[in-house]
Amino acid sequence: MYDSKEKQKAGTKAMRRMVVAVLAFAIVLSACSVKKMDTDKIQNVEFSVVKPEEIPAELAVEIEEGKQQEMKRTYGDKGKLYVVRGYGVRDVAGYQVEVTGCYEAKDAVVVETKLLGPPRGEKIRKEKTYPFVVIQMEYTEKPIVFDA
Repeated sequence: MYDSKEKQKAGTKAMRRMVVAVLAFAIVLSACSVKKMDTDKIQNVEFSVVKPEEIPAELAVEIEEGKQQEMKRTYGDKGKLYVVRGYGVRDVAGYQVEVTGCYEAKDAVVVETKLLGPPRGEKIRKEKTYPFVVIQMEYTEKPIVFDA
């Protein structure tokens, strides 16, 4: 059985270990810094909207599988970069996705989109739809930032 001095030593050792662990963790955290990504526009990026029948087959499968949820994806193929922005399920038809900007910044390529509702005055069809847009541009290693 331990006497009280041995219990005190064991408790002190455990406390020291905990203090060392907390200090080590604090040092690691302080060494990490969060750099804010520079998304200020440098120049426009040329892109084209891809027709559904021209979407690469593998990407089309990914879109089909993920269309229920909001989607922000990229897919590289044959020197081209495909950027997908989907807005998930909608209960009525008539929604469209407009690309309002696509530009290069110091740290990224920024793609800005907007979901447009059914046109006013048009008869609204009650059916589930999955509005999305796929754009194609020259391949880049820079990350894509959506709707900065």
